[in-house]
Amino acid sequence: MFTVCHMLTSLDGKIDGDFFSAPGAVPALKAYGELRGFYGCPATLYGTTTMLGGYADGPAPQLPQAGDFPPKEDYINQDGRSVGNFIVSVDPKGNLGFSSGTLEKKGRPAAHVIEALTEEASPSYLAYLKKRGISYLFAGRERLDCALLLQKLQVGFGIERLMVAGGGVVNWSFLQEGLIDELSLIVAPVADGNTTSVSIFEQADFLPPHGPVSFALKEAKPLDGNVLWLRYTITKS
Repeated sequence: MFTVCHMLTSLDGKIDGDFFSAPGAVPALKAYGELRGFYGCPATLYGTTTMLGGYADGPAPQLPQAGDFPPKEDYINQDGRSVGNFIVSVDPKGNLGFSSGTLEKKGRPAAHVIEALTEEASPSYLAYLKKRGISYLFAGRERLDCALLLQKLQVGFGIERLMVAGGGVVNWSFLQEGLIDELSLIVAPVADGNTTSVSIFEQADFLPPHGPVSFALKEAKPLDGNVLWLRYTITKS
């Protein structure tokens, strides 16, 4: 499977914050959206925080503790699979709320939701997802096994090209496992000195320690509005 990490960043490496609303970021936002299609990925993967920020319907509601719950095994909604366009939601413990198994973002085709879970997700949450027609895959016991998830996406949904699109922790999770084939950065000509903003890659406490990762520049292309498109491959040690 080919995996690209495609991100919009400020000059100082931020992927969220006030710089998004700056006039100088408008051309970069436009280029970021347009260049998503360059990679031809039928599936885009987001972390839990990113999903909460613009895709999920908030946190999941309070769920019953007892009932007729499905077993802890993968569930593939065949109608959803036939959509052919997917949003993969990394949600290890099963915390996200959804009203439907299909998400529609303005300017993008409808996408079937695939929840990426660990065995920490409760049986009641599985019933909640299944009732809404949301597919789910188990990849790991307590921490997401990114390689296993990619394998299951390929086998279960025929996904051969995946776009990883944040946040910083999920980006780093895939990078440190050597699962990013290309890094695509749309650099906005705006700096944001906010120290609370998230960077392109973030090492979380729950991830195993890992040293720096080196990249090789594949292409640097100036775009309209003083925007720069940088493409990197990972330097193999």
